[in-house]
Amino acid sequence: MKHKDNVVELKKLRLQSIQVGLIGTSPLIMHRWSTKAREEMLHKQMKKAKTAKMAKDPQRDFEESIYTDAQGAPAFPSVAFKSAAVDAAAAMDLVKTNLRQSFHIEGDLVPILGDEPTPREDMVRIGMGTADIRHRAQFTKWGTVLSITLNVDMLSIEQLIALFDAGGFGIGIGEWRPQRDGQFGRFKVASDAQTKSLLGMLAKRATALRAVS
Repeated sequence: MKHKDNVVELKKLRLQSIQVGLIGTSPLIMHRWSTKAREEMLHKQMKKAKTAKMAKDPQRDFEESIYTDAQGAPAFPSVAFKSAAVDAAAAMDLVKTNLRQSFHIEGDLVPILGDEPTPREDMVRIGMGTADIRHRAQFTKWGTVLSITLNVDMLSIEQLIALFDAGGFGIGIGEWRPQRDGQFGRFKVASDAQTKSLLGMLAKRATALRAVS
């Protein structure tokens, strides 16, 4: 911002669009809110009478745990990747508030590419002395490509890449990630060759989906 003869001149934003490939370094566990869980929560908030709990259906729970895009292909919330990068800022002495304003990942969901998901069964604690069995999807080998718009006056491309590397190592995404004392959902920034391969996979997926529709 410049002041000249009592006139305020705003500096034009210098934005740059880049694509950042990420490669999973540990399996990704998805756990999207199921239709059943959302309905039970809504009924409770609306003070509706309790109904008998539905019998567990492992296959249904597995399928409903997967985030999918408008075409039904596996995806994951983009905000999870942004949070991983921003939350890693503490190790780099950067201010998180400024970081959130410095870049945006385009789209609510980003594609998850790689192997087909497999079901997993886990015992989880849901309260004091209470346990439950959860059936969720695991992507063992996975990757994605983020389309990012960056304000280069606030954050350099090199700093952004470093943030995603740090976030992938120490924060992660999904269930049982490092941020929650787990080892799943870790990732690293892909090389140029790996990013090119991911983009090729994404193009093939788009072609296949168009052929089906």
